[in-house]
Amino acid sequence: MPSDTPPTSRLGLSEPAWIKEFKAFILRGNVIDLAVGIVIGAAFTAIVTSAVEDLLNPVIGLLIGGIDFSNVFVVLSGERKPSLELTRQGGAAVLAVGKFINAIIKFLIVGFAVFWMIKVLTKLKVREDAKPSKPNKSEVLLEEIRDLLKAKV
Repeated sequence: MPSDTPPTSRLGLSEPAWIKEFKAFILRGNVIDLAVGIVIGAAFTAIVTSAVEDLLNPVIGLLIGGIDFSNVFVVLSGERKPSLELTRQGGAAVLAVGKFINAIIKFLIVGFAVFWMIKVLTKLKVREDAKPSKPNKSEVLLEEIRDLLKAKV
């Protein structure tokens, strides 16, 4: 028989209602699906980052004259050094144009991948929806009642 008193912990303290609500929330399927999506998204982002920085940038740099694309920056104030990192370490204010362009390229790649993934999933969902489903018991009974009424008229 359920009790109206809140459960108690090992220390004899009652569990606050918000903890019960939080447990119910965190164990819902949607939250777990979201967590899995975030983990997979982080892994996918690492792959895209490597593809942009290790594959695309060298090719783009070669095409535009051997420029290290990720090292393109503008010094606003301070001393310019051979690399972005050294310039920043020297205390200079810089605009990291190459890093910003890398971020845009990564965003476009991830956006393109998500677009196609959603497009494929939508197509699969449409195919599932198009499959004829078995009528449930209520529908079968209603059809029988309809057929009996038609037969009486």
